[in-house]
Amino acid sequence: MNIVREQREQNVSLIKAMVDEKDYGSAVEKSLREYRRKANIPGFRPGMVPMGIIKKMYGRGVLAEQAYRIASESVFEYLQKENIDYVGDVIPSDEQGDFDFENGTEFEFVFEIGEAPEVKLPLSDKDQVTYYAIAIDKQMHDNYRSNYLRRYGRLADTDEVVADEALNVTLDNGEMKIEDAYVGLVSMSEEERKPFIGQKVGYKTTVNINELYKSPAQRAAILQVKEAELEGINPEFSLEITKIRKFAEPELNEEFFKMAFPAGNVKTVEEFEAFIDAEIGKELRRESDYLFTLQLRDFLLKKADLQMPVEFLKRWLYVINEGKFSKEEIEKDFDSFVKLFSWNYLQKYFIKQDNLNVTAEEATEEAKALAQAQFAQYGLPSAPDEMLENYAKKILEDREQGQKIYEKLYEKKVVEDVKSKITVTEQAVSTEEFAKLAQEI
Repeated sequence: MNIVREQREQNVSLIKAMVDEKDYGSAVEKSLREYRRKANIPGFRPGMVPMGIIKKMYGRGVLAEQAYRIASESVFEYLQKENIDYVGDVIPSDEQGDFDFENGTEFEFVFEIGEAPEVKLPLSDKDQVTYYAIAIDKQMHDNYRSNYLRRYGRLADTDEVVADEALNVTLDNGEMKIEDAYVGLVSMSEEERKPFIGQKVGYKTTVNINELYKSPAQRAAILQVKEAELEGINPEFSLEITKIRKFAEPELNEEFFKMAFPAGNVKTVEEFEAFIDAEIGKELRRESDYLFTLQLRDFLLKKADLQMPVEFLKRWLYVINEGKFSKEEIEKDFDSFVKLFSWNYLQKYFIKQDNLNVTAEEATEEAKALAQAQFAQYGLPSAPDEMLENYAKKILEDREQGQKIYEKLYEKKVVEDVKSKITVTEQAVSTEEFAKLAQEI
């Protein structure tokens, strides 16, 4: 087989593979024999159809299939043998000519590759990137503290509606009367709860249940009926407040610390306040880490100045998506794509150059953390380790989720690897400043 490489402009090469009968002949004969063995044609016993009929029926298609297969496999072998690095995949070229599989015996297949750019990226402590750390302010501390204590607080009776209290009310529309119906102001917007602010036990008003609660499920719950029974109920009710309760934070005493921190890691008010700041810090650190990764990505892409075969990549995207996206749609989102594609390419460079590796244990721990976060959303802040292990295994067995976890961990490894080679200066910023920086990036 004859294979020729022709380099073109914009980092593109054509790979021409010429195949003839000695390359594909035996493969075609083998495939036709298999067709003959399986052929079910009236008038002939299975496996006894004359080969002439089989060739007439399937010969052209089999020849095209086998010739293309051999040509493409030979091209991949050629690229590997010649150590030619490329991006994307090998795709058929627009310069491909027509084939005469009826009469011809020699066929030239023309493929196209996008040449991988060379990475020249020397790094030293002269390269500087700023790490923006969000400063914890009093409001942030107080809000997190209040939300944390809500887990262990209780509802206490009070005289007046001030903000987001819980109300017990009596509803009456003349046809049905519901006593001790629950109205939770915490689930309402500031505008929706405004009519109740400043009111006391005994306050009476008229409400439209359909306006008070937009969801049929919520209306059914407060009226203590099934959703199917809502139709026909007069939504205009008189409402009388019979009880007002507000959230009362627990006392920070020995009983609270034992209940909230059974491990004994927090025992005093001072330690509790420090714990709150530490928890906020963990969340803020994740935000800062994410922004830093974006900053580092942009810094490295600019410094590397990779010459990607952009026109080839556009054609490649169109081919591999098999018409799911038009060329206009690909063009519209191409800048974002090539930026991410180039970043992934640089990551592979650092992974190979510095022998970075993600272990199965690291992937399992990351999957367990993901599982724990999912459990926390459903009210289980501390799931048993055995349960986390099982869910982590399921996550990693899912091809898409498992791949995302490994990609995330490899990106972390690359970021830490690059950080060790450059100068990173930490700068404290407010949440407003951080949001502005994030928007710019």
